[in-house]
Amino acid sequence: MQTPYPPRLVFYSHDTMGLGHIRRNMLLANTILTSRPDTEILLINGVRESGIFYFPKGMDSVTLPTYIKTPDGEYEPCSLGNDVHRLVELRVSIIQAALNAFNPHVMIVDNVPRGAMSELNTVLPLLKQRNTHLILGLRDIIDEPSVVQRQWKKLDNSTAIRDYYSDVWIYGDAGFYDLTRAYNLDDDIRKKVSFMGYLDATKHPRQPKTTDNYLAAINRPYILCTVGGGQDGYHLASVFARATFPQGMMGVLITGTMMPAAEYEALQKIAAQRNDLCVIRFIANPLLLLHQAHSVVAMGGYNTTIEILSLNKRALIIPRVSPRQEQWIRASSLAKVNLVACIHPSELNTQTLNDWISKNWQPENPRHYLSLDGLRTFAEKINILLPKPAGKALTSLVGV
Repeated sequence: MQTPYPPRLVFYSHDTMGLGHIRRNMLLANTILTSRPDTEILLINGVRESGIFYFPKGMDSVTLPTYIKTPDGEYEPCSLGNDVHRLVELRVSIIQAALNAFNPHVMIVDNVPRGAMSELNTVLPLLKQRNTHLILGLRDIIDEPSVVQRQWKKLDNSTAIRDYYSDVWIYGDAGFYDLTRAYNLDDDIRKKVSFMGYLDATKHPRQPKTTDNYLAAINRPYILCTVGGGQDGYHLASVFARATFPQGMMGVLITGTMMPAAEYEALQKIAAQRNDLCVIRFIANPLLLLHQAHSVVAMGGYNTTIEILSLNKRALIIPRVSPRQEQWIRASSLAKVNLVACIHPSELNTQTLNDWISKNWQPENPRHYLSLDGLRTFAEKINILLPKPAGKALTSLVGV
């Protein structure tokens, strides 16, 4: 029997590039635990670093064997051989087992309606049969409209949304980018869509005090550079490592754990020749460093960008432009209203970076242009869904 208490919520994210999906889901999960501390929340993700993140009471994770996305946008195993189909079978079995045991009232699927490599195809109909409330969570921008329409048609995403999802929640502001119009979504799908507003990063809960020794090396005002997971961040990182910082300031570079070892070591060698550069491999929650930074230089992932906007930081975005145009669309649009500065990666070099660092430029206040009420809206909607009356016996997810 599915009992109403404790309320149980699952976040699924496929996590094939960077740490943005799990960080966003952790922020959302913490918001729920603040308003409903009796909730049990399970994160199903593909991030090896999930064991390093701080999980408060009521939250835990299942980490799947990982995919990695190739430069042309295809998936392949990160470590387990070369047979991606065998990896899909393994992940599906883990997902089914976790959901069957945890028995959620609500499941939020991040970004990909059928999951990476369609690994949720067998799970979705069974969850619907169990009356699990299925929600698709989307960031504000997915890609260029023509690309999204072609990809969604190929994967038959619209059918999945019609058949299985009761809601589509967009973590963005329709006044800035109306995903439903840009991608020409059908009317029946539009009726399921709610624009939540952006997720205010200043609402991140306090983290346990860190004892990381890098803090001792940051002994003056600094410019922070972050390159997402790091797998394709070396160009930006290497340019930043050679930049000229203003007198009395230093640079702090977070490379990400996915940056290849040889590239990370090359950056460490550059740092060893300077007394004004600190290179950090990984920090679970960089928000404190971001908050205290004089300026920020970053790739344009959704989470990093929204954190920059939430804190109203002086920032230069050098967005990823492959395999998706999502980051370029967002960053260039924000730059048009002077909320961030933006450089196309093809134009990035030491001179262009030094020019921006030395420029006397300040951003407009993002809260005058964008809704940052996403966390409040999310909590209100989830709190309506979580209380469930006792229902009929559940059908097992395995062997139906």
